[in-house]
Amino acid sequence: MGLDLSQTAAQLDGVTSGLKSRRSAKAEAIVQARRLLKETDAQVIEERRNAGRFSWRSVAALSPDAAAVHDAPPLPADYAVAAVDGSHIDLDRHAPAPCYLINIGYVALRYGELAEARLWNTPKLYSSDDDMVIMDPASALNAEPIEGQVLGVKRAVDEMTALADVVESLPEDLPVLALLDGSLTLVGLTGQNPPYVWEALLNNGLLPALDRLHKLAERRTLAVASYISLPRSEQVVTTLRLQACPFAQVNCLHECNNEQRGKRACDIVGGITDRDLFADLLAPGQRSQTYRSLAKVMDEYGEHRVHFFYVNVGQELARVEMPEWTALSSEVVGFTHAAVLAQADKGHGYPVALSEAHEQAVVTGRDRENFTTLLGEAMAAQKLPVITSEKARSKRARFV
Repeated sequence: MGLDLSQTAAQLDGVTSGLKSRRSAKAEAIVQARRLLKETDAQVIEERRNAGRFSWRSVAALSPDAAAVHDAPPLPADYAVAAVDGSHIDLDRHAPAPCYLINIGYVALRYGELAEARLWNTPKLYSSDDDMVIMDPASALNAEPIEGQVLGVKRAVDEMTALADVVESLPEDLPVLALLDGSLTLVGLTGQNPPYVWEALLNNGLLPALDRLHKLAERRTLAVASYISLPRSEQVVTTLRLQACPFAQVNCLHECNNEQRGKRACDIVGGITDRDLFADLLAPGQRSQTYRSLAKVMDEYGEHRVHFFYVNVGQELARVEMPEWTALSSEVVGFTHAAVLAQADKGHGYPVALSEAHEQAVVTGRDRENFTTLLGEAMAAQKLPVITSEKARSKRARFV
């Protein structure tokens, strides 16, 4: 039996009525956040952050003139956009053999007098014992399976490495926007992951790939950026709570521990995201000032610490993240802004290079079924036993 839509619809009425009742409170929070952003002093905020003790998660380092907006500069006559995206087939314990697959889609678009487009993909199958786990170099007894979230992070690392490969294939005289989908922060890694997993995926994976791109940026105009559609981050708005706090020193546990959520002084900007704030500030085509992420993991990123801005591409408000060495050049940030806008315009609201990279990378449900069939056939050809679960068989069969 499928989903009972009549029961679901009744519950949805409650959801939508709740959203409607919160609209006026949200509108007032946006007004207050906009006021605080215009009034804020970046240095004072930084001092309050360093001296304070607060319970909010991630905040941002605000730039001077934090409420400034910027129009896009003109694009160069000749430039290129490189983009990659990935998808994967996760380890399936019901499959005939333990393995996983990562498929990377590549796009290289050149604009100008010698315009051209190259699109391709490269699938890679992992099946050896070493491929299936991340080993603890200090103890052979400890190993982390590469599946689920860990596999998602490994794919993100592979995407960054692939992006460096594409950039290296482009002529050095061309300015290049190197574009990824999603965040530059490895959000799939948590404090619950063992330190050797962090070492393998971040220090020995993502950061060396960013090192390669940084060296390329020293020889050419190169902007490395990630594009987040419909972002849910609250980093800037959360930072404004430091401005809204009425106490001489921010100390949430001491001053507001017994206050109900929504009743604290800083809750005048509660219930909204950065997207809500900047959708109110930015006209189509404009971007915000750049800000620096102060997420705890940034301590490990060194020169690749993540900066970001928000941009109104017309159809939506997007977040663009950049490593610090891209963000510190106003010219490269301007190029990033202009190229992202042009890409979104060509892609009807979403960067066309990322859309094409996704099409190259996507693994469909039929692809997954065919992969499992091919795996079984390959094992049978080698006269290996093809073992699967009865649960997997039952999903492929229909019963009366």
